[in-house]
Amino acid sequence: MSDAGSGHSSALRHGAVQLPAIVVDTYNADLRDAEGFVGDRASRRAFAALVEDWRERLRKLGHEDPFGDIPAEELKKKKLDKVLLGGDPEAAALVHSATEDFAHELAEVIRRLLRLKEWRETQTILIGGGFRASRLGELAIGRAELLLKADGRNVELGPIRYHPDEAGLIGCVQLAPSWVFSGHGAILAVDIGGTNIRAGLIELNLKKAKDLSAARVTISDVWRHADDEPSRDKAVERIAEMLKSLIKCSERDDLALAPFVGIGCPGLIRDDGSIERGGQNLPGNWEAKKFNLPERIRELIPLISGHETWVVVHNDAVVQGLSEVPFMRKVPQWAILTIGTGLGNAHFSARKPLEKRR
Repeated sequence: MSDAGSGHSSALRHGAVQLPAIVVDTYNADLRDAEGFVGDRASRRAFAALVEDWRERLRKLGHEDPFGDIPAEELKKKKLDKVLLGGDPEAAALVHSATEDFAHELAEVIRRLLRLKEWRETQTILIGGGFRASRLGELAIGRAELLLKADGRNVELGPIRYHPDEAGLIGCVQLAPSWVFSGHGAILAVDIGGTNIRAGLIELNLKKAKDLSAARVTISDVWRHADDEPSRDKAVERIAEMLKSLIKCSERDDLALAPFVGIGCPGLIRDDGSIERGGQNLPGNWEAKKFNLPERIRELIPLISGHETWVVVHNDAVVQGLSEVPFMRKVPQWAILTIGTGLGNAHFSARKPLEKRR
């Protein structure tokens, strides 16, 4: 089992292209222009900047800022949603204007992605990430789709099925073949983001659905590491503590826990589980050559249910997309964008069914 943990097993590989139920054509596409990363124009930070830009425009024109002296960092999604749906008309108009601008930026990012060879035949693009979990996010998605259709691009946009907080955990069940879960009822999953880290206990529910469409998060824990500004090593130790707590929960609830941990992490993942690039929003240097996340987790949690721990790491946008696999089997080519601290992306193709042996 040691090979699986370090990424050398043909069945359990970090950052794998060929997964049991889907093919990952590409992910973490690095689009740039003269202004830098194209994806930065359609991130949560970019939307916040658009809101502030509209506030500043009003001030320069001598108009009163409808949000008064409220600092930018206090204008969270829930507050903006509330204003958009039933707040002061001027404040609602400001949020609507920022949402419209963001939709144009999102549409432009998608246009750039659709020029890539792997994306040209894309039929559906799902939107995940924290920004999707808001009404203003849903409006931006809908508006971006209309803009693309007006250009003659026949691609469907829509929010992912699960709440993003759960999708980044549930997708981990697609990182391993079914035999890994044989005789077990649950796995551990981790979703590492630029602001939060989540860990969850995922019940497989294979008796209800063999395709894992009934998998669900039974219990989870979240840590907003951006507030604590920990070192990289302290962050990994905290992840291990969260997982150990979930292991105790599985024992309490008499869940047969597989000795498997699936992890979604920002960046380009090497086949040994290390991060080649894209981890700049994480605490500390996660791209250091001597740092290997799966190895560290295995050192801190060597055994689960009396068996050696297997750890598989993949890109976080890929993992969010994997939560949709059971529901996208009839779509030949599809993709996901995750709008959070940054903008993640991944593109998928359906796997051809194996020919039955005669």
